[in-house]
Amino acid sequence: MTRTKKNVLLIVVDQWRGDTLGKLGHPTVKTPNIDALANEGVTFAKHYTQAVPCGPGRASMLTGLYMMTHRAVQNTIPLDARHTNIAKEVRKAGYEPALVGYTTTTPDPRETAPQDPRFKVLGADMEGWKPVGSWGLKMEAYFAWVKAKGFPVPKIPTNIWLPKGQDESDIGATAKPSTIPAHLSDTSFFTDRALEYLKGTEGKPWFLHLGYYRPHPPFIAPEPYNSMYAPEDCPPPIRAESVDAEAAQHPMLEFYLKSIERKKFFEHGQGLGADMTEKEVLQMRATYYGLMSEVDAHVGQVCDYLKQTGQWDNTLVILTSDHGEQLGDHHLLGKLGYFDQSFHIPMIVRDPSESANLTRGKIVRHFTETVDTMPTILEWMGLPIPRTCDGESLLPFIHSAEAPANWRTEVHYEFDFRNIYYSKPEDYLGLDMDECALSVIQNDRYKYVHFAALPPLLFDLEKDPGQLRNVAEDPAYVKPLLEMAQKMLNWRLKHADRTLTGYAATPEGLTSRL
Repeated sequence: MTRTKKNVLLIVVDQWRGDTLGKLGHPTVKTPNIDALANEGVTFAKHYTQAVPCGPGRASMLTGLYMMTHRAVQNTIPLDARHTNIAKEVRKAGYEPALVGYTTTTPDPRETAPQDPRFKVLGADMEGWKPVGSWGLKMEAYFAWVKAKGFPVPKIPTNIWLPKGQDESDIGATAKPSTIPAHLSDTSFFTDRALEYLKGTEGKPWFLHLGYYRPHPPFIAPEPYNSMYAPEDCPPPIRAESVDAEAAQHPMLEFYLKSIERKKFFEHGQGLGADMTEKEVLQMRATYYGLMSEVDAHVGQVCDYLKQTGQWDNTLVILTSDHGEQLGDHHLLGKLGYFDQSFHIPMIVRDPSESANLTRGKIVRHFTETVDTMPTILEWMGLPIPRTCDGESLLPFIHSAEAPANWRTEVHYEFDFRNIYYSKPEDYLGLDMDECALSVIQNDRYKYVHFAALPPLLFDLEKDPGQLRNVAEDPAYVKPLLEMAQKMLNWRLKHADRTLTGYAATPEGLTSRL
């Protein structure tokens, strides 16, 4: 297979928990097409994003940088224009990387006029991509597509995600279908755009980022996905016996328990997410799984098209997500804080090469990170990996039955909780903007959470896998607390910005160790 015939399909779903894969034994969710992809590829069971929410997580995935380096620390916070990304790198090889979906990227204000409309939304499209299916800054392209299909879009377009035939009781988790039918859902829109693009490639090598909005809220599914799962078949939430008991773990956690509103997850929702009963949580999960099954059906459509057109054996397929979802665990909704449910994400890599035949269907249980995505793609394409990348290629796991030597034994991720337009933790906690940061290091036994200006956390994952008991102040844990803090410091020292540190001036002139 020559380089000129290589295609890349990077599928990025939004808010998909890493534990919610049939291949990994989830008891409820049905994703036969994604399971089939996993059986042809390698599934990375302990794969984590480096940051939440969408903007920071996608910045790490697409630049190969930890958040401490790229510093796009929240939605709406700009990404420094000096950073390269996967799109810019593959352009060097003659590809025109196409974007279906979005990247939630705010541009560098030093190079962008203050009145640019991209500064009035959560994020726009990252530089380097050719948008072929972006839904616009405010989903306007999607709503225009719906209208063009003959469906009456209401004055408030997002009301298409209200329950069909709603009444005043429909303000939260519901088994009712959405007003918008499945063939006009946003999932259908993105698949339509992707297939339209692929049909126009005319046999040329291509690189497609295919993004799906689901299972991101609002948590309501079109028919028949709304009734695909029964709430009683869904796993119950992992959480303390009460919201107050959960909040006692840490002041930052207390803030989010007291501030996350249901209206961000259900159209016209009322009240706090922390107050959801277990019955409501189980219904929400049933709907969430339904949205996953809808995405799965569409992933199957795209894969079938590649097979029917003879492109399947020339295409690297990666399926992953930007971040996870709390889904009622720890009485929380959304993606935030330091719990695994927000940071653990799916990662499936299907390499068509003959050298990957040895590992098809394999599950890797070593720690891997979203910063590994860019190096993996570049190595597969035969392109150089920038020295700035913090990640490592996953191809050694795919081309060998053995794990590469000296692979990481911990996973790392970060969260920045400064004030932004729709959330004000600084005010509640009495902190300055640059004090609102945490960093996590986690291995198979311990999880350590370091805060810039708040008390640390330590969890013994062997005794407390649900992470309900902080042992940071327990004298019996002084040694592991210190060891994990030292490991985190070593990690930060090793991965400090390396853009120019491989160069040096000498009496003979410039040298490089790249």
